[in-house]
Amino acid sequence: MSASEPAQATGRRTKLTVRAAFVVANVALVGVFIHQSLATSSFPVASPSDTRHGALADGFVPAGVKVFDDEIPGVANLDPELLAALREAATDAADDGVEFFVNSGWRSPAYQEQLLSEAVAKYGSREEAARWVATPETSPHVLGQAIDIGRSDATAWLSKYGAAYGLCQIYDNEPWHYELRPEAVDHGCPPRYADPTHDPRMQR
Repeated sequence: MSASEPAQATGRRTKLTVRAAFVVANVALVGVFIHQSLATSSFPVASPSDTRHGALADGFVPAGVKVFDDEIPGVANLDPELLAALREAATDAADDGVEFFVNSGWRSPAYQEQLLSEAVAKYGSREEAARWVATPETSPHVLGQAIDIGRSDATAWLSKYGAAYGLCQIYDNEPWHYELRPEAVDHGCPPRYADPTHDPRMQR
């Protein structure tokens, strides 16, 4: 080793130390920014006192929930046969790189009433709101018999393959809304309604 090599080695160690410190500092800063972003994020975050979106216990589903997340009441309280069909389909869809995220599943009557009130405010009348949100007395979500699937790739996959699992889109205006129709496995899904106002179940 020449006389200059120890100095060079020391220089390299110093640079590595400085770079390591820089990386650590940046990681810390990123952590701060992430924490601040989460604290001010526009994504809905449910809590027991969340009055805008409803509480988890009433069926509110936060972003990122999948059909396998049993700790979420909106998923766990779905009809067992519907949930089993969804999970079987989701397992097969995963082989195609598709994940099933849940926008909404089971809902309490109170949460369904809240969503209906919000729809009336949004669309300007109860009649127009009925095209999108049912009453607590008629909604299949309250019975745990319907799920709203998130992401277009998942709804496209279900549109193509869902009947094989008994999973059917019910309304033309809601490509995300699926219900269990076991007979669809052998006979295909029944014709869709234009929107919920054409569904006889909604006339009660």
